[in-house]
Parts: sequence; structure tokens; C-alpha cells
Amino acid sequence: MTTQPSAAPFDSKTFLAQVTTRPGVYQMYGADGAILYVGKARNLKNRLSSYFRASGLTTKTMALVAKIARIEVTITNSETEALLLEQNLIKAQRPPYNILLRDDKSYPYILITDDDYPAVRFQRGSKRAKGRYFGPFPSGSAVRESLNILQKVFRLRPCDDAFFRNRSRPCLQYQIKRCSAPCVKAISRQDYQQDLRHAVMFLEGRDQAVMEALGQQMDAAAAALEFEKAAELRDQISRLRQVQEQQYVSGQQGDADVLGCAIQAGSVIVHGLFVRQGRVIGSKVYHPRVSVEEGPAEVLSAFIAQFYLAGGREIPESLIVSFELEDLDALQQALSRERGRQVQIACRVRGERAGWQRLAQTNAEQQLATQLASKQSIHQRYLALQDLLGLDSLPQRLECFDISHSQGEATVASCVVFDGNGPLKSDYRTFNIEGITPGDDYAAMHQALTRRYTRLRKGEGKLPDLLVIDGGKGQVSQAMEVLDSLQITEVLVIGIAKGPTRKAGFEILVSGETGQEQVLQSDSPALHLLQHIRDEAHRFAITGHRARRGKARKRSQLEGIPGIGPKRRRELLRYFGSLRDIESASIEEITKVSTISRALAEEIYAALHPDH
Repeated sequence: MTTQPSAAPFDSKTFLAQVTTRPGVYQMYGADGAILYVGKARNLKNRLSSYFRASGLTTKTMALVAKIARIEVTITNSETEALLLEQNLIKAQRPPYNILLRDDKSYPYILITDDDYPAVRFQRGSKRAKGRYFGPFPSGSAVRESLNILQKVFRLRPCDDAFFRNRSRPCLQYQIKRCSAPCVKAISRQDYQQDLRHAVMFLEGRDQAVMEALGQQMDAAAAALEFEKAAELRDQISRLRQVQEQQYVSGQQGDADVLGCAIQAGSVIVHGLFVRQGRVIGSKVYHPRVSVEEGPAEVLSAFIAQFYLAGGREIPESLIVSFELEDLDALQQALSRERGRQVQIACRVRGERAGWQRLAQTNAEQQLATQLASKQSIHQRYLALQDLLGLDSLPQRLECFDISHSQGEATVASCVVFDGNGPLKSDYRTFNIEGITPGDDYAAMHQALTRRYTRLRKGEGKLPDLLVIDGGKGQVSQAMEVLDSLQITEVLVIGIAKGPTRKAGFEILVSGETGQEQVLQSDSPALHLLQHIRDEAHRFAITGHRARRGKARKRSQLEGIPGIGPKRRRELLRYFGSLRDIESASIEEITKVSTISRALAEEIYAALHPDH
């Protein structure tokens, strides 16, 4: 969340630099804190950027943008989930810039009627008709498309009962192979029931037999050089997979508050998702003031106690947290006593609840990244760093180096750059380290610094005011040797090493000039800035290392994942149709492939999304 003073315009440039490209919902607020607009996007960065372009905006959009004081984003697993959450928020908050439907339609369902030859129909509103309901779906068009697909695959009748009973010959649906014509007994009741069972099993997500059969047909068509037919089957598989997509924001039952927590560089975010009757009805960001040395579990314990016991708020039947709490039993007892009924606090959850948990944690981390990038916070930290180093002027450019490898394999050094606005990602660099003893971090640091500052010395870039090394005296000495050899004297060097406890807030700073060590107070804004750039260098080094390791092995992204052999790769590609579709799939969608376990799906997702 980015918050600007009411008198200052919204800093869209800084905000957009930190926005994720994942799907989700955004909420726009005015200076008085009132909601202005709620929207959803497949790509949050692209969608939000469109509001701040120089031209092409409508009069209404320009009026909206002029009133924005802050924007909150909530990440979801898919665009469909974002759509459902968006509608929940619009109904609850009724923002003035949203179109509010007067009829307030309910979500549509697919109905399979309770007859000898059941029909498959579109159903909205009350559930008076006898039969089995599947959904809800995000829109009427989504149901109609799903029905269209199901009729093509399973050929179940869509007609009403009066039409069905009075047929003496097959209708057009039979002629175009969209119905098996049970009205004139063109199919036996037994065979029709088998098609119905397959359709029900598919909608429930319990069986992959239909997908496997279509996959085999696609392979056979390709082998017979019938590429047009194979492409149609591929598209059909892709559409069927979308029908089966599980919705975290529209579950079946249960009330829960889901809390994620992120801590970095002295800043803390707690993100809450609020689930009622199986639906995520909203989310909110909290900024508790805590000591930096406290971990996320301690923060969540203190937050829960104050939020529910001292705040007089509604206590749900279940709390889902993203970290194990040491005082779990005491909190559960206290909340249960306050509520008058049993309250459960859970960390190890599965299925739909695990999806909510991941969303809350992902949103906490994203909100924290946005907060750290705010100009006001960064300026205060730069002032504190200037005071710490005794500089005559504010430092304008910082660089930080880190090393990443796997037991010496594919060593990569990262260089990240901060300026007065925070991370300057266009100037980030990675260095593939060669010709050293595997695992020798000192040699790797020496090589990376030499390559970097030789270029800068030649005028191929800007020298920093401060060079930050992720490490202690050994790594700092490598930096000093390189700068001395290149006769660079105008760059200050400082190392930031983990202290004996290895906890944030207890880092040791090492002066490159004197070698003296210093421990700052855990709430020091200067320390928070150094922690921020150190953590960013570490993240960027790991990303570069993973990319190099995958390229060095000369395999596809799937081949580089342990446990994914030729058979599983074929099944993944057959199920999803392409690597791009696999990359866009959630963990839950990947587990729908028959040979992929939950743990393996998480490995696949992590390998394909190294930045998440």
C-alpha cells in the first residue's frame, strides 16, 4: 500500500515500479480515505499503468485519477479469482466510480437435472429445480461457454422437459453432434448415464480420464499428420481445463480470517483476508509497530491478541496464519472464551484453506515491497545514512554485491543499485563467475568487483557514492583491494554481516577504510536502508544463479526440475497444451495432472516462478 499526504499528488511512478505482474484486484482511495473504485486485472502492473498514461483517457477516468491518494492491491491465483473478489468488494463497498447493477444478479451455476435422461442447463438465482449444481461461475458467459464445451464432449441434452418429451425425431443439436438424442432413444440409458458420470466426475475434478482420452486423440491426430484436428483437440483440452479451475475466492463453506506477515528492513506488514461462507469478502493491510528483531510468528501472536481481544472485533471460527505460533494453545483458549465458542488457529492447512494462506502471505510480501519503495520512507533512511557516515551531502547512488551458487555450481554475482527513489532496476547487473575454485566466495567477489569497476573506471557508467558488500571483513577486504588496484578513492565501502544470532536487527557493519565494526540499534533507519539493499542483492543473485544453472544444463525449464522425467513432461504438456499455460497455472491446477503430487506441483511452480 502506498499512502501519500492529502496535499501531495499520488506518486504513480514510484508505485508502479513495485506493482506485480500477477493477476489480482486493486482498490483506489481518495485523500479522505473513502473508496473510489475497485477493479480487477490479469496483469496488475499493465492495468494500473494504463490509468497514468499521458493521453487516451476518458473524462471519467481522468476525474478518477485526479482524486487518487493511495492504491491497494490484492494478488489472486488467477483472473477468475480476481473477478469474483472484485464483485464481492463492489457489492460490499459500492464505490462511486464502479457500475453498480440494479438487479444485483447472483452468480450462475451449471445444473444437472434429476431425470431419467438428465439435462445440463444454465441456472441463476434460487435453486428450486431438483438436481445437482456446480459452481458458482464468475459470469453468465463463463457458464454458457462451459455448457458449450460439455455438450461437444459429452453430448448431454440441453433442452427443457416439454421439448424433450414431445420429440419424434432428432433435433438439430443431434445433427451437429452436440446431443446424443436420448429423446428418440438414439442412445441407451446405460450409455447416457456413463456419459453423465464422466461429465460429473470432470466437473468435480476427480478424474482425468476424459483429459487423457483427448490427449491420446490429439497425439494420434498429430502422428497421422492431421494437424488441424490436433490443434482443435489441443484447444479443447485447454478449454476443459479452464472449466475445471478451482476457485479459492468462492469455496463451499466456512468462516475464517487469514493472516500473512512480512518483515524486512525494519518494516512490518500484516495482510488479512476475510472469508465468510467460503468466500473472500475483503482484505486489509495493517502496519503494526514492533521491534525489528521480532520474527513473523511473534508479530502474528501479538497482533492476534491485540486485534481480537483488545479491539472488540468479530472473532471467526477459524484463524489461518502463515507461521507456527509458539503460544498457539493460549491464544486459542483466550479467543474461544471471548467468542463463547471454539476457535481454531491453524498453520498447516490443505486444499482451499492453503490457497487462502498463500494469498495472504503473497499479498503481505507485495505490500511490504511497495511500502519500502515509498519516497518518504526512502528519504528518511538516506538522511539517517548520511548522518551515520558523516557525509557532507546526501548519498545519491548505492551499489551492493552478493554471491550465489549451489555447492560451487553456476556461481553468479549480483550488483543492485539504489538511487534517491529506491531500487534502480534498470542498472542491476549479474556476473557469471568463471575460473575460480568452486565455492570460493572471496575469489568470486574479487572477480565481480574487478569486472564492474574496471568498466566504470573507463566511463561506462556512474561510480556509486557508497559500495555495500554483503559479508564481513574478508569480503570487504576484497572490495578494498579491487578499488585500490584501480585507483578509485572516491567510493566509500561498508560491509553488512549477520551477527552471532543471525537475526535481522543484529547485523554488524564493517568499515572498509578502518576495518572497525559497529552494531546499530535495530530501529535505525540507516540500518533499514542497508538491510533493504542487502536483501535485494541476495534476491537478485539467487534469481541469476537459477537462470544460469538452468541454461548451463541445456534443458527445458521442465527438464531442470527434480522428479520430472519424460513421462511427466509429456503428461504436463498434454494436459496444459503448452509451457506457457503451465507457467500461468496455479499449484492446484498442476496437481490435477494424475501423476503430479502436491509436493511436486509446488516444486514445479517454484521452478517456473523464481521471483515469487
